[in-house]
Amino acid sequence: MRVTGLPPYDPNNVFAKILRAEIPCRKAGENDHALAFHDINPQTPVHVLVIPKGAYVSVADFSATATEAEIAGFWRLVGQVARELGLEGGGYRILSNMGEDGGQEVPHFHVHIFGGRRVGRMVPRPEA
Repeated sequence: MRVTGLPPYDPNNVFAKILRAEIPCRKAGENDHALAFHDINPQTPVHVLVIPKGAYVSVADFSATATEAEIAGFWRLVGQVARELGLEGGGYRILSNMGEDGGQEVPHFHVHIFGGRRVGRMVPRPEA
């Protein structure tokens, strides 16, 4: 079931090309359903992207149309990568941008794992 109102999936987006090995990446982890790799323009000392191997544009799309195995495999890889990179002790942030207003740059559902330093507030406080 496709979620209405979402843009169609673009099979030529950069993450689709990484999944097809047309563009190299520095892997941080992988399973049958997801791939984790280091961001080429890291915003923190540790900055890893985790993407499902299926063609999903957003979390709404992923949660509505992915199989239970895909959903479990994706989130298990997020946790596995955070543990393997030693982020559990000091903490880390998981962030996902959805759509234009949310700042999504690649139209393939993904999460960022940020760590290795204090990352500050998620959203600035509103001006009084």
